Amino acid sequence: MESSNGHTDSGDTSVWDVLIIGGGPAGLAAALYAARAMRKTLVLEKVMPGGQIATTSEVEDYPGILMTTGPELSMQLMEHAQHFGAQVEIGEQVTKVKLDGKVKKVKTESGRTFSTRSVILATGAEPRTLGVPGEDKLRGYGVSYCAVCDGPFFRDRPVAVVGGGDAAFDEALYLTKYASTVYLIHRRDEFRAQKVLVDRARANDKMQFILDTVVDSISGDKAVTGAMLRNLKTGETRELPLGGLFVYIGNIPSTNLLEQYVEIDDSGYIEVDATMATGCPGVYVAGDVRKSPLKQIVTAGSDGSIAALSADKYLDYLAEELSPEEAERLAEAPENWEESY
Repeated sequence: MESSNGHTDSGDTSVWDVLIIGGGPAGLAAALYAARAMRKTLVLEKVMPGGQIATTSEVEDYPGILMTTGPELSMQLMEHAQHFGAQVEIGEQVTKVKLDGKVKKVKTESGRTFSTRSVILATGAEPRTLGVPGEDKLRGYGVSYCAVCDGPFFRDRPVAVVGGGDAAFDEALYLTKYASTVYLIHRRDEFRAQKVLVDRARANDKMQFILDTVVDSISGDKAVTGAMLRNLKTGETRELPLGGLFVYIGNIPSTNLLEQYVEIDDSGYIEVDATMATGCPGVYVAGDVRKSPLKQIVTAGSDGSIAALSADKYLDYLAEELSPEEAERLAEAPENWEESY
């Protein structure tokens, strides 16, 4: 099968310095820093550069850029990494990994096998979706999974948040800065969120609660105009006029294939230290797949830069004929970071 760079063989016999799984902001930032460090760098992205931001119509919270679109920023991130020599392969779905030892192996759905001395996992996390008519069509056009990203676009308009946990309440309260009304729609009559958040929301004049209710469909042609709601106790349905709908029913971290190599918490996120190291020598993590309090483009980029520089240090020590474990220990040592960066 021919790859995006014209390869027709079933494998790649060269050994990469840094192989990055995932071409979102975290992966592409890691590629930029690794390539600038003169490391032979490869990015494998299964769908399109940019990850989730490629489906965002407008971006205005990336420092230094007043306004852009998700696809435009995605291409800029990729081109920046490529400018310094990173190779980006689009359409390469990773199906198998072997992450221990000095030389690690990554196999893709197309049948190619890549060898590398270090790996950065930037596989991301997908928001759980409602799975109702209109959701996919209007994603980025009123349907959102990030209030911090998109809240300012809904000034003085009614919006709804679907969910009953801490994230739903946090984001609903954040949206009250901008929206005229924030409806919180929850399928039960009790919330999983902390009492302090629930009390804060109940005290906010802009908040309204719609309980025992689910969203059956989302209305709109080129933008969200409303949602069809159904009460689970009475079966009654009604149309709720809206300017936007935010979904907070959880995320699904992309950690399949990785469980035997990295530590994963109860929510499915990868646990790392401050250097983005996983505990598996030469394997690092960046972006939404790692356990973190905030998931934004700028924080993903920060993770990527740290992961790439950690990999760079690891490769330096590995070149001294140290074991992967010893190279990792030295790469993580705080005193070595203080001297170098």
